[in-house]
Amino acid sequence: MQFEANAIIGTHLGRPIYKSVQRDGVDYVFDRIAECDDDGWYHLTQLQRNEMLLKNGLIYRQPQAA
Repeated sequence: MQFEANAIIGTHLGRPIYKSVQRDGVDYVFDRIAECDDDGWYHLTQLQRNEMLLKNGLIYRQPQAA
């Protein structure tokens, strides 16, 4: 798996939030911070088909085609 990140636009839990990332040649843009349950788990049911969840709780989505 290849992962590249772009400009930092903020932080979450002390880790950077990147404006956009690329994973295996696919572009994603930051969308939102995932909701976690009382045990600290992030449920994948909050993701749409064109989104990915990073382990630090950030959700990135594929941009809409123009």
